[in-house]
Amino acid sequence: MSIRFSNDHVWIETLNSSVRVGITEHAQEALGDIVFVQFPQVGQGFSKNAVLAVIESVKAAADVVIPVGAKVLKINAQVIDNPALVNSDPLGLGWLVEVEMNDPSEVSELMDSSEYLKFCET
Repeated sequence: MSIRFSNDHVWIETLNSSVRVGITEHAQEALGDIVFVQFPQVGQGFSKNAVLAVIESVKAAADVVIPVGAKVLKINAQVIDNPALVNSDPLGLGWLVEVEMNDPSEVSELMDSSEYLKFCET
């Protein structure tokens, strides 16, 4: 398993034949208490850097921008019932969608964890 990060504070984790997508710890801290996630439809396709989902918190609403072109295979039903999972475990149980990438090589354009931490410090 390999997790990579975008400069929009979105992470992707490579699984066997698919990729999970979620928001980072940094993003969920900035948003505050998350109360709702507007998910895409299963089967919906997205181009790289398109708005994948919208997250609403008590403070604001924010777009989740997908860093790779992909088709949605699955949404995290647990987050529908309990959006606070995105706050309590953003890189684990709080994942948003599982997708099939159009071009797996796009992952190489994303940051690894040390690069992402440096990016957050600037």
